[in-house]
Amino acid sequence: MGNTFGKMFRVTTFGESHNLAIGVIVDGCPAGLRLCEADIQKELDRRKPAQSSITTQRKEKDRVRILSGVFNGVTLGTPISMIVYNEDVNSKPYEEIKFKPRPNHADLSYYLKFGIYDYRGGGRASGRETLARVAAGAIAKKLLKERFGTIIVGHTIKIGKISAKKVNFEEIVKNAERNPVRCADLESAKLMEEEILKVKREGDSIGGIVEIVAVNVPAGLGEPVFDKLDADIAKAMMSIGAVKGVEIGLGFEFSEKRGSEINDEFYIENNSIKTYTNNSGGILGGISNGMPIVVRIAVKPTPSIAKEQRTVDLLRGKNVKIKITGRHDPCIVPRIVPVAEAMLALVLADHARRSGLIKDKL
Repeated sequence: MGNTFGKMFRVTTFGESHNLAIGVIVDGCPAGLRLCEADIQKELDRRKPAQSSITTQRKEKDRVRILSGVFNGVTLGTPISMIVYNEDVNSKPYEEIKFKPRPNHADLSYYLKFGIYDYRGGGRASGRETLARVAAGAIAKKLLKERFGTIIVGHTIKIGKISAKKVNFEEIVKNAERNPVRCADLESAKLMEEEILKVKREGDSIGGIVEIVAVNVPAGLGEPVFDKLDADIAKAMMSIGAVKGVEIGLGFEFSEKRGSEINDEFYIENNSIKTYTNNSGGILGGISNGMPIVVRIAVKPTPSIAKEQRTVDLLRGKNVKIKITGRHDPCIVPRIVPVAEAMLALVLADHARRSGLIKDKL
């Protein structure tokens, strides 16, 4: 249970970090979408490890294979299954701590719920599970772009206490992929990278904030009152293991403002109703209004750090200390960008199917 996301564009992921493979089944993609493994691979390559000195050095090619749902380069309207085999697996560092749950990780909660947990790299709770989401999101992204011209991009806006300056959408598209931090403000990107390397040398980790923007989103997506578009976006983002907060539009800044400061006033342009500002982040009453959707997520520091920490020994029932070894990201923020983009794409594709804007065949 809990491994499937969406109602009409449904995604089910499977696999663990140190088992044979990670995979995903996408059900609800319409027939007629041109799709090949290269479409998926380009997104997986953005998420894969060992891309720079600020990421884990686990070396995985993350080569995807499409097993079903595509014939002659076109989707059939049947379930699309994809798989990526794990290659660079080293479970040895986890043997010494297999009965000692890592602080702030899911080890203990999985053990308390199931009475067993895969201690090797976090098992199902590992960030490696997100590659399945990115694979599915690649399909959703392509579907949305071909149907509506939707473009979804994410960028890092904060690492620790270092904040990027505000940039426009064009700058995000142009600059976010030009540095390992995925920050569209290139000057701040250098400072962020230095900060990540600093905490890495200290055997620690650091968190940050990612912003995701979707443009050319059709109006009318969202199903009030409990299936509001922003409610489903929040759930999608919070389902990413490292995310501990979500805001849409101005988010928590709304609490500091007056209505006269934040209300998005309307105007007509080319027979379309638009807003002069976009403080609501493209969603009103749980329904998209055609303006860009703006989402920000708070990403916690990676819990696996080299510093000595206090925990418990589940086998002996004693308080103990652990020092975690192995290969871990000192900052997961840059690698979470394509994951967050994928989750937003999945929500939008699902609601487009539910609203009838995307049919069973293109």
